[in-house]
Amino acid sequence: MTPTLDDRITGSLLGAAVGDALGGPVEGYTPEQIAERHGGRVTGVVGPWNGDSWRTARPIAPYHKGDGHVTDDTLMTHALIRVYETVRDHLDAYAVADHLVPELMGSPVWIPELEAEALPLQRIFLAEKWLVARLHYGHHDPREAGSGNIVNCGAAMYMAPVGLVNAADPHGAYAEALDIAGAHQSSYGREAAGVFAAAVAAACVPGATPRTVVDTVLALAKDGTRAAIEAVAEVADRHRDFESALVPLRRAVAPYDSVGPDYRNPGLDARRPSRLHSIEELPIALGMLLVGEGDYRRTVLGAVNYGRDCDSIATMAGAVAGALHGEAAVPADWAKRVAEASRLDLHAPARALTAVAHEVFARDTARRRAHESARAALTDASR
Repeated sequence: MTPTLDDRITGSLLGAAVGDALGGPVEGYTPEQIAERHGGRVTGVVGPWNGDSWRTARPIAPYHKGDGHVTDDTLMTHALIRVYETVRDHLDAYAVADHLVPELMGSPVWIPELEAEALPLQRIFLAEKWLVARLHYGHHDPREAGSGNIVNCGAAMYMAPVGLVNAADPHGAYAEALDIAGAHQSSYGREAAGVFAAAVAAACVPGATPRTVVDTVLALAKDGTRAAIEAVAEVADRHRDFESALVPLRRAVAPYDSVGPDYRNPGLDARRPSRLHSIEELPIALGMLLVGEGDYRRTVLGAVNYGRDCDSIATMAGAVAGALHGEAAVPADWAKRVAEASRLDLHAPARALTAVAHEVFARDTARRRAHESARAALTDASR
């Protein structure tokens, strides 16, 4: 049975959150380090990398990653959904300034990694704090505020809602995400936001497959982002087991990745604007989607065991796989454990975004019909 829009929205958002939680505890490490730490590949929810010492092992980032806790990827995704709830239409960079930044600064939420209620601003990474610095304190034009920020996956990681509001319209999702992300990122970071949203929208097309999703985004992607996705997809097509794909996929994306071989010690040219480079997370997420043939479990576990920024890779991969197949594709035991551990109702954001998506679809239909009527009148008048 073809999943409904409502089911795809739930599957995508649930799939993203579960992927995020599975990837969080092994973020920043290599596949070899992950296998050594866990006695083999990660096959589900695992505990913190440093065990009970997680509070003091990394004092600058004392977060409880692991045990099913979602990270900032999910916090930002849910924050963007709340903006959609407020605006109840398509968003742009000004919506980020007018609604998302106040959310980050003034609306406390439960933050699983802090095990406390706090402002999202107290958890998000520096590249996301940029939004507050530039838009609230710096009063920059929202459409240009992303210029100057480090270029990473910060904007891309929470763009699944844009793809879902524009379900089955990848071009619309791409354009809307680029506009929103202009407040946050530039260069290939902003491009990835557009392409990821387009991938989620493409996954909602009835009959979509991993290959149609990748082909669709390749028609939209530009510069290094397109080249990286092409290179990764070519390699992914030769593998159906993530174990054999881990090294070849990293090798394929390496020429376009600006971070360098040591994820925790980026190179001097890391995260600077470029037309050659790409973020690593999106191409690898799409590569694992192809390797896993769209199966949620295989796709997300491939993303998790890849390591490096694997919470964001698994977030993106999970969002697309969930949109392809709906909620049933996401293992119920994983979803239940993540929701309970994170102390979050993971279905509530899906219900909220579903309601908004239906309203936006109705408005889009009315706008399209008005446009068609006007064009018809113009055509008749010219004869």
